[in-house]
Amino acid sequence: MGETGAAPGRRRIDRKWLILSAVMLGGFMAPLDGSIVNTVLPDITQYFKSDISIAQWVPTIYLLTISCLILLYGRLGDMIGYRRVYLFGLVAFTMASALCGTSQNIWMLIGLRAVQGLAAGMVMAVSTAIVTAAFPPKERGKAIGIYVISIAVALSLGPTIGGLIAEYASWRYVFFINVPIGIAAFVWSVRIIPRADTHPGQRLDVAGAVTAFVFLAALLLYANRGADWGWGSPAPVALLLTAFVFAGAFLFIEKRSEQPMLNLALFKSQRFSFASISALFNYMALFTVIFLTPFYLAFALHYSILKVGWVMVGTPLATLCFGPASGILSDRFGTRIFAVSGMCVSALGLYLLSGLKESTDALDVFWRLAVVGAGMGLFQSPNNSAIMGSVTPQYLGVASGVIAAMRNVGMVLGIAVAGAVLYGFAPVVASNTAHSLSPGDIHEFLNGLHWAYITGAGFAAMSALTALLAVDRQIQT
Repeated sequence: MGETGAAPGRRRIDRKWLILSAVMLGGFMAPLDGSIVNTVLPDITQYFKSDISIAQWVPTIYLLTISCLILLYGRLGDMIGYRRVYLFGLVAFTMASALCGTSQNIWMLIGLRAVQGLAAGMVMAVSTAIVTAAFPPKERGKAIGIYVISIAVALSLGPTIGGLIAEYASWRYVFFINVPIGIAAFVWSVRIIPRADTHPGQRLDVAGAVTAFVFLAALLLYANRGADWGWGSPAPVALLLTAFVFAGAFLFIEKRSEQPMLNLALFKSQRFSFASISALFNYMALFTVIFLTPFYLAFALHYSILKVGWVMVGTPLATLCFGPASGILSDRFGTRIFAVSGMCVSALGLYLLSGLKESTDALDVFWRLAVVGAGMGLFQSPNNSAIMGSVTPQYLGVASGVIAAMRNVGMVLGIAVAGAVLYGFAPVVASNTAHSLSPGDIHEFLNGLHWAYITGAGFAAMSALTALLAVDRQIQT
């Protein structure tokens, strides 16, 4: 009888780890795509003879479309099952990636990246919910910490793979590489991820979805394009007013809806609210680094795309080293201490990056990037565990969507603010289409880079503060 009773337990343990492996494989693609594209962005800029301010839309539109619908996808997961949303997203993302590689001009690439973002949002919105549902609360931090490995490995391999592809083939293959990964992830996920029960009688909050989409789109467009158009010019002001109006409409609708897309009662939890805000600032800080550093390496240090990739691996490699251990320890000692200390470390790393010079060597840049990555690794698993542990099971999809929304909105805002600060101090950079700057422009560029990194350090400090305010409980039941 003892053997009979033990076998199902072992099968359950095996099953949950297999589920985690399937989600890790699927979740590998979106960050891989983002890190590869950011590494070869200077190459794409030169290939299409585009301004940096236009090429900036290649990563930004991807994140924008993810951000605008990700809450809707989370709600759909709660309604029709996380598996359906996840699998459809995998198929659509794989197809969109193949099409991105065929782009004939910069605007075609930007448009296809928007479609790719719509698909990536489905995968990202429910991944954490699938992992959380598969594991008991006492192992949540460990599971999420291991899940971070797939993200960290993708970010770690992305710059190197992107550099190798750009050096020896074409930037187009940075999109084609997603095709075999996507097929493998789909086949494995179909076999492993269990079918979830549907919830008859559930209705989609269409009005809430529309108002949320318009609010986020207007806000992020304002943040991204305001500097180019002039913050006080009619178009940015109209976008900002639109964002405020639709934000108010969204809150009005959600408070009165019987089945809201986003249950605002979740934000009554101090832990949920402040941990979510902390995630937003965290990714604003991270993408300050990811967006700016390749241009510094290419423009100021005149590195090849391949060498840019090798140097950029410092941040995700350190995240890979620290993320799983931080998740495991947070199950025992609580989440807040690791989240706060992690963002303090990242703030220090960004401050150190602000001192980069024209004479800085590759190793000096690498270890500063590693400091940022170590802090990110300490922070992300415990903070995500805090968010997921503060909601009841029926809201796992919504909570997972909130995490993904904060991540992607933070990425968009991080790129936008970093670009605005850089261009504000070094306007010559915005219209530069080459891989280098003239000696007379280097000082201006480095000054802009300095203040952009300092701004990123401020985001990391705000993330540490909000993580400190998130109420921490040792064990969630």
